[in-house]
Amino acid sequence: MDDKMKMTRRRFFRSAATIAGAAAAASVIPIRVAHAQKVDKASMKYQDTPKDGQHCDQCVYFQPPEACGLVEGTISPNGWCVAYNKKK
Repeated sequence: MDDKMKMTRRRFFRSAATIAGAAAAASVIPIRVAHAQKVDKASMKYQDTPKDGQHCDQCVYFQPPEACGLVEGTISPNGWCVAYNKKK
């Protein structure tokens, strides 16, 4: 067997310690989730009525009972805006 391919006990434990250290460091480092800034209703062309059968309570951004992840202010479940994205 080639010496470069041979896995010694020392090399095995050194690799295991490196992996364990990296995993421990990853669990300690805080991860922040970026939050999108909400946009005003006029910019999103928000309306309180549905458009072509599309309404806010079917959108992925809708947050019951009357909020949106993208549009600021109170949102009607029957409303609509240009960011409409149907839930799957």
